[in-house]
Amino acid sequence: MDSGDNEVVVDFPHFIRVYKNGRVERLFGSPIVPPSPEDPATGVSSKDIDISPEFKARIYLPKLTNSITDQKLPILVYYHGGAFCLESAFSVLDHRYLNRIVAESNVIAVSVEYRLVPENPFPVAYEDSWAALQWVGSHVEAKPGFEKEPWLVNHGDFEKVLIGGDSAGGNIVHNLSLRSGSESLNGGIKILGSLLCFPYFLTSIDFKEDSLPSKLWRFVNPSTKDGVDDPNINPFVEKAQSLSTLGCSKILVCVAEKDELRNIGIKYAEAVKNSEWKGEIELIDVEGEDHCFQIFDTETEKAKNLIKEIASFIKKSCV
Repeated sequence: MDSGDNEVVVDFPHFIRVYKNGRVERLFGSPIVPPSPEDPATGVSSKDIDISPEFKARIYLPKLTNSITDQKLPILVYYHGGAFCLESAFSVLDHRYLNRIVAESNVIAVSVEYRLVPENPFPVAYEDSWAALQWVGSHVEAKPGFEKEPWLVNHGDFEKVLIGGDSAGGNIVHNLSLRSGSESLNGGIKILGSLLCFPYFLTSIDFKEDSLPSKLWRFVNPSTKDGVDDPNINPFVEKAQSLSTLGCSKILVCVAEKDELRNIGIKYAEAVKNSEWKGEIELIDVEGEDHCFQIFDTETEKAKNLIKEIASFIKKSCV
């Protein structure tokens, strides 16, 4: 073995390590689990699907509560967290969480397994996430050769599409919401609601260069000349696309008291509210909790309450 094989070139203790030979060791994350024909706790069914030759998704269908076999449900396209370099749509944490969200909200969810840094250079995560949203829209007017997903065809309401995500997933939701404000989506679908839980935003004012979130961002996006003032991670800089162009009707931002990203999430909600964007925005601030707490343990009282509030937002957005 070449001695360079064990040489570490990037090291974030407890998170991720990259070796000189390109090997990546992820130190943070939860085990991968298979989909469930029927989750015993929620009755939600799930299966894995190919979005493209490059990446997959896990689709969730709630237990149908009546005898109408063609019941139409809102569609939630979901993006997991992990600083663009960690975790998976197929992890036990995200699988359990999506089961809860789907059961409580009575939606079909498409949880996207976008490709991660560093094996796939940024902004591949954005492109995969946009492609997944376009894939959903392609079911409206499918071209010859496009293979439709039966759960979406039989039970999806393409006039009630939402996008949501936690942490890096919340960042993805913001950037996709902006993109949908200037680019059309397949099938003419519109984003009714955007859900940003504990969104991963940074600014050079709020975060020092040597802070973990700032260093992770420079690892994720090494080609940026603006560091944490890159418009992808800092929605407040002058060169960022105007918040007034967000292409959705309603937004929910969730933050938590002990999360170091809390203040910037509140700042984002206020900036959107003060822009010329014509939609409605809500902010939920959970006392005594930390970043993405409701995913790490779905059974606490505050986690259950937040999931119910997220479900309420989804239902209100679809009225």
